[in-house]
Amino acid sequence: MLEQYDLHNLMVIDIETVPQYSSFDEVPEHFQKLWELKTQYQRKEETPEEFYGRAGIWAEFGKVVCISVGIFTNGKNVGLRVKSFFSDDEKELLEKFSALLAGQPPSLILCAHNGKEFDFPYICRRMLVNGLKIPSQLEISGKKPWEVNHLDTMELWKFGDYKNYTSLNLLTAIFNIPTPKDDIDGSMVGRVYWVDHQLQRIATYCEKDVIATAQLLRRYRGEELIGDGHITIVGQ
Repeated sequence: MLEQYDLHNLMVIDIETVPQYSSFDEVPEHFQKLWELKTQYQRKEETPEEFYGRAGIWAEFGKVVCISVGIFTNGKNVGLRVKSFFSDDEKELLEKFSALLAGQPPSLILCAHNGKEFDFPYICRRMLVNGLKIPSQLEISGKKPWEVNHLDTMELWKFGDYKNYTSLNLLTAIFNIPTPKDDIDGSMVGRVYWVDHQLQRIATYCEKDVIATAQLLRRYRGEELIGDGHITIVGQ
């Protein structure tokens, strides 16, 4: 499976997002009403205020605070080089990520777990909100389906079953991919950002998902996992 892809022309990405404001009280009144309307069917028994902690899921009410990327490296053994872009300034973060993509070939394949449903469209929406041009590797408008170089490890696992959702954590478990014990999970990112102010901690969590997704790709291809000694984390 996936043997036709050159891993060295592929970039694995993952993003972390948070609500745009630290609390619902700080949200402008007009947007409070829009939030209430947007989430009326998801909230169930929760009030708009109680549900606001999940606002990072929606690009209209959240923002990107970290993008981690991984590229496969050549050598005697295949390696992985991981880098993160994180900042309180979303536009600055997106500009740096866009500059990275600008230095890559237009044919570069982007890969993420649930990327087609979340990571890729979220980045594009936030780039437009920040007045930035969407990089060619993320642009899908006007392209035929086979011209869009996006891989989604969750979609690949569906094998055409549109009712199936499988988390990255579950897939790493069934494929026996070792993952370090995390001190946070996705539901905690907003608090770690707004309360604890620990962006580096969020970046570390994001990098682990990039590594796990890259290892999952190797399993899909029937290949050995990348050894810890061949995984390199580089600074911003």
